[in-house]
Amino acid sequence: MEKMQLTGDNKKSAALLLAGIIIMILLTVTKVVPSSSIAGYAVFVGIAFFFITEAVAKTRSAESGLRFNTIAADIKKPGVIILMLLPIVTASATLVVGDLIFSGEYVSHVMGRADAMLSFDKIAMLAGQVIIAAFGEEIAFRGFFFGKSAKMFPVWLCAVVSSAVFAAGHIAAGHVGIVAYDIATIFIDSIIYTIVYHKTGNCVISTFSHIFSNTAALIVAFVFF
Repeated sequence: MEKMQLTGDNKKSAALLLAGIIIMILLTVTKVVPSSSIAGYAVFVGIAFFFITEAVAKTRSAESGLRFNTIAADIKKPGVIILMLLPIVTASATLVVGDLIFSGEYVSHVMGRADAMLSFDKIAMLAGQVIIAAFGEEIAFRGFFFGKSAKMFPVWLCAVVSSAVFAAGHIAAGHVGIVAYDIATIFIDSIIYTIVYHKTGNCVISTFSHIFSNTAALIVAFVFF
């Protein structure tokens, strides 16, 4: 990704970028109180700022972080398919290992965390929620937080910070060890989504990876636990 030249409209984009990131972080920080209900708004803020910054910078469609017309070409880029599918393995392994380490309590923790926003009793609705949630988070955290900030700051730093904030947004009440394990594994998956985005510049592709991860986790949880 080319570094942003801070001139004209790009100065406005940079200011909006920093404002959006700060708001997202502040909202997510409220998760220090696991029962906080406003941390989730960080996603909506990220989505809004994604489109605002692209509009202000007059980003061309071919350079947008959200492209549907290049999906086929982006998937064919070196290493993308493997990375895109990798979260299926990590999500499944996370549940199995977590269940062994925490004597069955980890899966219950994950399902409890997800229960607030997913309709487990309605498969069609559940599928839609998984897709919409993943798409929204990818626009906010990969397309905006990481994608836009990586044009101004070191890529590794943007990847770590955006993934740390993303993981923190999933904090839920529970045993300290279980919560720490949960957040650590979410951070790792977030890094994978970020690499997928960095390789393709397209959060539609990282959304596929995110959906595969969530779906695999749900299937493993339902079938084996």
